[in-house]
Amino acid sequence: MTKVKTNAMRVLDKNMIPYNVITYDSQDGKIDGISVGQKIGKDLQFVYKTLVTQGNSGNVYVFVIPVEAELDLKKAAQVTGEKNIALVPMTDIQKLTGYIRGGCSPIGMKKLYPTVIDSSASQFEHIVVSGGKIGVLIELSVEALQSVTEAVLQEVVK
Repeated sequence: MTKVKTNAMRVLDKNMIPYNVITYDSQDGKIDGISVGQKIGKDLQFVYKTLVTQGNSGNVYVFVIPVEAELDLKKAAQVTGEKNIALVPMTDIQKLTGYIRGGCSPIGMKKLYPTVIDSSASQFEHIVVSGGKIGVLIELSVEALQSVTEAVLQEVVK
């Protein structure tokens, strides 16, 4: 696999934030968070997925949650101050973020959307998130992820 710099890596480099790149083989088509976590041999509790949502207001929000968890849309709406919130259709992900499904990093999106990291991350020194390309992950500290995305920590999973 070639060492390609993704937008997420460029943002981290620019901000002098240390991170580790983890790559995996995606040729089998299994790019969901659980499959990816198993491929890289990491305990799934450290592997987080990025979900893009939209509220009634039309505002876009990003949630970073454990791969095995499900976003609680009621909690997500409360945290964002929206009446209702829904996942953005997969067909709109690239248009909004610049990333494709399976390679959507919370770092380096087209815009800096309000971002929430599930509070479960606060118990870990490092977590793994998408690196901005299918087959590429980034491991970094929760504090670093918070600082570069301006994220808040809140409980948002079921």
